[in-house]
Amino acid sequence: MPGSTPPWKRRSRKRGADLEPSDGSRGARDAVERGPDAVTGEGAPLETAGGGAPAPAESGGLTARRRAEGRLHAALGVVADRIVAVAPRIPVRDLDTLRRHFPELGPEEIADRLVAGAAKASAAVGAGVGAANMLPAPPAWAAGMATEITAVAAVELKLVAELHEVYGRRPPGDLRARSIAYVRVWSSEHGVDPTRPTTFRAVVDTGLKQQLRRQIKRRLIRNVPNMLPFMVGATVGAVVNRRDTRRFAEHIRTDLRKVRVPWEHLKELPPLDRHSEPLELPEIVHEDHEAPEEPGHGSSGPGTPGPDGPPKD
Repeated sequence: MPGSTPPWKRRSRKRGADLEPSDGSRGARDAVERGPDAVTGEGAPLETAGGGAPAPAESGGLTARRRAEGRLHAALGVVADRIVAVAPRIPVRDLDTLRRHFPELGPEEIADRLVAGAAKASAAVGAGVGAANMLPAPPAWAAGMATEITAVAAVELKLVAELHEVYGRRPPGDLRARSIAYVRVWSSEHGVDPTRPTTFRAVVDTGLKQQLRRQIKRRLIRNVPNMLPFMVGATVGAVVNRRDTRRFAEHIRTDLRKVRVPWEHLKELPPLDRHSEPLELPEIVHEDHEAPEEPGHGSSGPGTPGPDGPPKD
């Protein structure tokens, strides 16, 4: 046909080749089809024509952060549920039992002995968990810290309950109601308000669970050095737990001193009801009631036979 290009001047097209249009529309179509994760020859991600797509690194970082926060929130909830479940099983001595264990001592002297025993027990828990993590093993740290927080919480909940007995401020209600009241004291580090009765429903209705999670998170942060390897964590754990328990006890005693009821003004209270499956606390928790030995009863002074026979020169 006149005006057409002769066959020998036409550019041959190889079979299977896909030429890109001159207006660049094929490149934009590739970017859309391959998605924002497509990478160019230089290693940079392709951008869409509008340029409004967020950077993949930023969205991935936000997603990872949200997942980490979700896992932490779930872990705190598991520990909080365990503390709430363990609280009614903690064996607590009533006032009559405490006065028999500490004869001729007043409220402050008995409270001092209770705090000393609890501090010693929490220090032993910290040292034990630190020794268990003697070798670096990051996957086991989470379980170790959760175990330590639960054990120290049990020791301090027992201390809280017995301090309320000593100062004449036993919370009203049955075993479960008193246990929840003591959990609130542990989470807020304030004494029980006698004008504010506590029930098991309050765990959900009054935000006690959130308060408990915050307290566990604070303890978790303070207990991070306890996971140091090579027995360093055992030493740090003992010191940190002893200090925290003493400081916690001082906060509770400060509040209880303001509302204490003298023993002579106390009405006769019924014995404390106990759980059918009491929690087995370490023996060190129960060593605070041992009275000092009298001369001639187990002492090994000069001229006095000791428990293993006559004294050795």
